Amino acid sequence: MASNKNQHFVPRCFLRPFAVPGSEAINLYNIDRQAFIEKASLKHQCARDYFYGKDERLERAIRFVEDGYCASLREIQTPGFVMTDGHRQVLTHFWLLQHLRTEDVAVRTIEMATATGSMVGASEQHFRLGVREVAQIAMRTFAESMDVVSDMKLCLIRNRTGTPFVASDNPAILTNRWHLQSAKLTGRSFGVPSAGCLFLLPLTPDVLCLGYDGDVYAVPHKNGWVDVRRDEDVAAFNEHQFLNYRANIYVRDSSHAHAVHQAFLHCMSNRPVTRHVIHYAVEDKYDGGYMHYRVTAPPENPAGEHRKALIHSQTVHAKPAEWPRVISWRHKGFGYGNDTGAGYVRRARIKPFSEPPFRKIFTGR
Repeated sequence: MASNKNQHFVPRCFLRPFAVPGSEAINLYNIDRQAFIEKASLKHQCARDYFYGKDERLERAIRFVEDGYCASLREIQTPGFVMTDGHRQVLTHFWLLQHLRTEDVAVRTIEMATATGSMVGASEQHFRLGVREVAQIAMRTFAESMDVVSDMKLCLIRNRTGTPFVASDNPAILTNRWHLQSAKLTGRSFGVPSAGCLFLLPLTPDVLCLGYDGDVYAVPHKNGWVDVRRDEDVAAFNEHQFLNYRANIYVRDSSHAHAVHQAFLHCMSNRPVTRHVIHYAVEDKYDGGYMHYRVTAPPENPAGEHRKALIHSQTVHAKPAEWPRVISWRHKGFGYGNDTGAGYVRRARIKPFSEPPFRKIFTGR
């Protein structure tokens, strides 16, 4: 049985740099109440009883990744720190773990499964998922796909402004500037293997970890560091926390309470109302060796109106108002596609011997 009943889906070692110095308290802005709460208990943030269940081995595995992150974070905060491949691996693995395991991700997965089951007329019990079950599935996904981010470039953003980086209870952000800004990709979703991916993880109020697809973006850095000196750039990074929170935004200094509230008001119109959409498609025609499906409204009686149908669940991603200037376009940037549901993927994520074969797609920048 797991030794720790109070299990954190965002670990305290991650939240501590945003906590009140020298205490076990943290200042937070609660979104639902639009209220700033000073010195809330750090112990009870982003935690549930047995969130991952009672498997001691799973708890130890999670702790192993967290311990590596905590050690790297201490080194990152020492003067003269230089990024190594070992640090990059630790940070990318922690980002992926954190991206997959929050309460917000679990709730979204449950909502999507419930909507899918309703569309096909399945019993509620057949498609019923609990938060603990979804969290355990996420941990298995992490164990099976740790290398999916190994090809991403990574650097650290050093905040030289008076505006701090903030964190949220869903802090490991996946976004994609190419997909969100390209007219030809309008309506397409993206995932971790996609070309043009960016991942963001605030480490402290002064440091943020940025992962990026080096075939699409250029981020000039020195020894793994990039300095930002514009408040607008920090605000653009922070917007992603406001677009993806579950309930709370965390900030170390309570003097920034008003600024956090104003930032929330500025970002709230860009936050999607729903985080997924379900598409229903039926057989249309057979052409060139492939069956084509046509998207249509789901039947009122899902039990048997269509003999064969496809159901596709699509994640809806938040689109920020601005992007930090440090993330620029690579000249003749590219991804790979093969005109299938795989979409556009990074070079390292191409599946060999796929049919149709993948071909290089230029971003047009």
